[in-house]
Amino acid sequence: MDVGLSILMVLQATALFLIFVSLQNLDFTLLSLPFLYASLVSLLVSLASHPSINIPTLLRKKQDGTFPIWSLIIFSPYLYFVRIFSFLRRFTSGEEPYNEICEGVYVGGWPYSVDKLPPGNPAIIDCTCEFPRKEEFKGHSYLCLPTWDTRAPQPGEIESAVEWASRKRAQNVPVFIHCAYGHGRSVAVMCALLVALGVVEDWKKAELFIRERRPYISMNSVQYKALEEWSKHRLSTPSIDEVNSSSAVSSTSSGRPRPDRPKNRSG
Repeated sequence: MDVGLSILMVLQATALFLIFVSLQNLDFTLLSLPFLYASLVSLLVSLASHPSINIPTLLRKKQDGTFPIWSLIIFSPYLYFVRIFSFLRRFTSGEEPYNEICEGVYVGGWPYSVDKLPPGNPAIIDCTCEFPRKEEFKGHSYLCLPTWDTRAPQPGEIESAVEWASRKRAQNVPVFIHCAYGHGRSVAVMCALLVALGVVEDWKKAELFIRERRPYISMNSVQYKALEEWSKHRLSTPSIDEVNSSSAVSSTSSGRPRPDRPKNRSG
């Protein structure tokens, strides 16, 4: 079981608690209290993000990508920490904010500014539960799949995202799928989309296809499992064409006469 974020947040909670204790011993009581609170928030996030619990709705991110004020206040130690950490990591990594995987389909990290968004007014699939949708992007079509870092959307959510993105591509609208860094959560959804669009045959080949264009992707066992379940469900679920064809054959074999077509009448 890949505990990922849970372990990181436990370590952070422990470090913050040790700072709290140290400040208490130095009689800096008021100064120590924020560290105690931040430690408790980190511990709560650790529990909620554990694979056996997995409650990404804890932070109450809305379907429009915004957070209620009370959430921004209560979970501020975590929400603002990940934003600062994300900015610093991406600033020092030198990695491209996004990459085009196939025509009109992009994957990347959280677009915290306009220049981090692909061109062409893309539809956005947001796979994060911890980052907000920026105000500048309100005019873009948007789908939110709130997911903890190092976790994966549920197979049903992946399928919903694939159908949504496929409709956008049919309308010739670019699609941008993002998570924090464009390495895990968003890549899982992108793998499924490439299969649905017929670019590759299966999600394993999709991963290799994406890696050629975005070398630092790194899905984990949780994300592999979600893709495997999505793939099995997709193979076991008949398409609409198959259902219609089956219904037509069943209707014909039952012996019911087909209705006659109306004859053309001259004026």
